[in-house]
Amino acid sequence: MNIALITGASSGLGLDFAKQIDNVSEEIDEIWLIARRKDRLISLAENLKHPVKILALNLMDEAEIALLESKLKEEQPNIKFLVNSAGFGILGYFEKSNIKEQLEMIQLNCSVLTQITYLALPFMKEDSRIIQIASSAAFLPQRNFAVYAASKSFVLSFSYGLGAELEKRKIYVTAVCPGPVQTEFFDRAEKNGSVLKIKQFIMAKPEKVVKKALKDSLKRKGKSVYGAPIKYIEIISKLLPYKSLLFFMKFMK
Repeated sequence: MNIALITGASSGLGLDFAKQIDNVSEEIDEIWLIARRKDRLISLAENLKHPVKILALNLMDEAEIALLESKLKEEQPNIKFLVNSAGFGILGYFEKSNIKEQLEMIQLNCSVLTQITYLALPFMKEDSRIIQIASSAAFLPQRNFAVYAASKSFVLSFSYGLGAELEKRKIYVTAVCPGPVQTEFFDRAEKNGSVLKIKQFIMAKPEKVVKKALKDSLKRKGKSVYGAPIKYIEIISKLLPYKSLLFFMKFMK
């Protein structure tokens, strides 16, 4: 049985990945949706053409990750798509932040993503895809968003390294690095601070980010960057010293 396994499937990019994989992939027999909010997963499943397995799991809980591991061992699926979309960000100065939230952000964005990838790999065969949701924040350090940007730098670096390791197995890893996307992300992110004004003018629609990500994944690209403004940011981040970038960002409010 070929499956797509999608974390963070109840909202945002994860939800759009479920919809688009459902529409474009004839290789998939079943879609496994993972998120905490079971009601949202049920609502999503009702609108998908493929059979769906709903796994209402809190991935911050080791016991619930163990349930996923047991389900994989029990059913022995072939994971054609792994989409690690679970994650969150919190804006605000680090020293004034809630340290528990900052550590949870690292856990979900980095540790859980790594653990789910590790659990999935034994169930992946040739021509499978791993799609990791990183961010354009991975390209450079960000004041007022320091931990989030660092966590996404981890995702990008991990994806590159893992992709190189998996070349011999013909399993392809793509890090998705969008700029700001019109999702619920900022509902939580902005509780302690506001997004830079410039970002409000370059917000992308989630369906467009996902469409390009799937296209890039099928082309075996190691990274997917949607939109000219974000591509320019990536280029600039490689050309200028990070101290200069941080200096200019102070005035972009």
